[in-house]
Amino acid sequence: MQLEIENFTDQFQYFPGTRYMGSKNKIISNLWKHIGKLEFDSFFDAFAGSNVVSYFMKCQGKKVITNDFMSFSYITSKAIIENSTEQIDSKDIKFLLKKNKNNGFIQSTFQDIFYSAEENEFLDRVRRNISLLDNEYKIALALASLVRACVKKRSRGIFTFVGERYNDGRADMRKTIEEHFIESIQIFNKAVFYNDQQNKSKNKRSENITVKADLVYLDPPYFTPKSDNDYVRRYHFVEGLVKNWEGIEIQEHSIVKKFESYKSPFAKKETAYSAFDDLFKKHKDSIIAISYSSNSLPTKKELTEMLCKYKSKVEVYEINHTYSMGNQSHKIGNKNNRVKEYLFIGK
Repeated sequence: MQLEIENFTDQFQYFPGTRYMGSKNKIISNLWKHIGKLEFDSFFDAFAGSNVVSYFMKCQGKKVITNDFMSFSYITSKAIIENSTEQIDSKDIKFLLKKNKNNGFIQSTFQDIFYSAEENEFLDRVRRNISLLDNEYKIALALASLVRACVKKRSRGIFTFVGERYNDGRADMRKTIEEHFIESIQIFNKAVFYNDQQNKSKNKRSENITVKADLVYLDPPYFTPKSDNDYVRRYHFVEGLVKNWEGIEIQEHSIVKKFESYKSPFAKKETAYSAFDDLFKKHKDSIIAISYSSNSLPTKKELTEMLCKYKSKVEVYEINHTYSMGNQSHKIGNKNNRVKEYLFIGK
């Protein structure tokens, strides 16, 4: 199936993948096996996350609208889904790397937490230069590249611990952030293309946005008693980096200087059910496709019954998928990581 997808379009191979929690990169061919049979021209991704599903749909020539309440997810979408023509050239790179006077916020706030003093100085400098660019899509490309550089330089790609305790010695850890940044710019440039559609990227809460599309894809944070679905806790540093820490109150008592997580109705069992029902009602006039996990709530049966309130035909497909956030010894062979990924389609 993957071979068929690659033959269908060469562009998808340029998607700038990372180890983003919950990314559908590994199962996109399985999703398309079922979604590709549906008739739709416009596609709304209400929880875009890594943006891999939306980027794939853009490669299929669909009109794509993305949304995510995380700013660093939104900026990636703006860079390669909404943006269809702009790229960062050598002159821009020279400008982004030049010395400047900045407030040294990252250097002073995150000293000895995630990166070296030299790397923090680099981040302060480049972040300041990005804010001086006068093109919204070049800003998005530069920010997305800087986010990718930060994630690639972190062992496990997350920001929940100090230092490099999980450094496995891979090549990404041996490169500097500057090397990652320049490499990421080249990767994002290749991902920019025009698909004959006017695609849009949004940065709102799913319950506060109304979009009309032929097919609405829902991949919300999975609520499970066995683990948390807090994206802010894992990615607070790059989220703050994109927002330039504006409107954010850092929790000074926190060792990693995180900030308060965004409130989500999908984060608690008490509100997850009503949140799903509200979304189904809002998008009842569209085809609804939902990705969800077998170890999460609502259950497969409950979610099917809820969707049947608004759709005359509901189909559920199962995809075997193993989630893992690393290669720690206690996770190897751990059956708790082995779950089924459900794809619900309501027509």
